[in-house]
Amino acid sequence: MLETIRSGDLSPSAEQVALRADVGLRTVFRHFKDMDSLYSEMSQVIEDELRAVITTPFRSTDWKDRVLELVDRRAFGFEKIAPFKHASEAYRHRSRFLDADSGRLVKALRKILDRELPAAVAADTLTVEALDLLLSFEAWSRLRREQGRSVEESIAILRAAVGRLLEARP
Repeated sequence: MLETIRSGDLSPSAEQVALRADVGLRTVFRHFKDMDSLYSEMSQVIEDELRAVITTPFRSTDWKDRVLELVDRRAFGFEKIAPFKHASEAYRHRSRFLDADSGRLVKALRKILDRELPAAVAADTLTVEALDLLLSFEAWSRLRREQGRSVEESIAILRAAVGRLLEARP
């Protein structure tokens, strides 16, 4: 399933997965009870991909620089997981697991942002919500897909927007 999605098919059927794995359809469902189970495994791959990005220590000791560093880190991580995230979004409306999984990712990313903000900034709801939006997968995806921006352009745009929000902060 992962290879099928990486190759561009964001909504593969069980038959396509079986064909790609060179096994019978029954074999697929011996290992996975349904498509949700396949997506659950895919979700684990996404989590593993992001864990390495999340756990890397920050280079800077200044909170503003660490928030800007989040742009770079998330760009790297989001670029790696984008095909899988888009595939899960295509199926999410039919899966309670994927819906909950998406919510967990959003909360985990928010927790990292919250951890890096000083109390005075964390108390400013508008700034925090704007930062959370700018640092989201959805913002990254829109820049890359709908607006057709390169990785470098997307990083520059997000760094500029985040930087401007942070300029007014002590």
